[in-house]
Amino acid sequence: MTGTLHLVCGKIAAGKSTLCARLAGSPGTVLIGEDDWLKRLFGDEMKEVADYVRVAAKLRGPMGEHVADLLKAGVDVVLDFLANTEAIRAWMKGIADAAGARPVLHWLDVPDEICRKRLRARNAEGRHDFAATDAQFDLITSRFQPPDSAEGLEIVREEG
Repeated sequence: MTGTLHLVCGKIAAGKSTLCARLAGSPGTVLIGEDDWLKRLFGDEMKEVADYVRVAAKLRGPMGEHVADLLKAGVDVVLDFLANTEAIRAWMKGIADAAGARPVLHWLDVPDEICRKRLRARNAEGRHDFAATDAQFDLITSRFQPPDSAEGLEIVREEG
């Protein structure tokens, strides 16, 4: 029996990592967080959004293979990676497909003004690996693509 791959979609500060932590509390479930891995491997290289795009692409290949192996072993995986574009979600779905696993996309559809307020509070507290500016929030949000059932993912709308 293969595991389930849980994916998260939502704007910055929508509550994705909080949801992932909750999902990962289930027995037989592993949480893999992109921010943690990127900070450990490329922290000094990440200053701008373009830096994130470049280093995140480097992480995808080996991480995808690792996640597929976990799923094949019957482990549920919560992938706390930014699933905010159709292309990234297709990559994630490909991992699940390669493992014969069920992909579930958890979508936190939270309004911009709430996300922006949470982002500012999070930045002030210093409790996140990366502090996005308002300009970075706007840039990343401008590229956000809401999920569509045509992508072949089971979509669950979550409260943010």
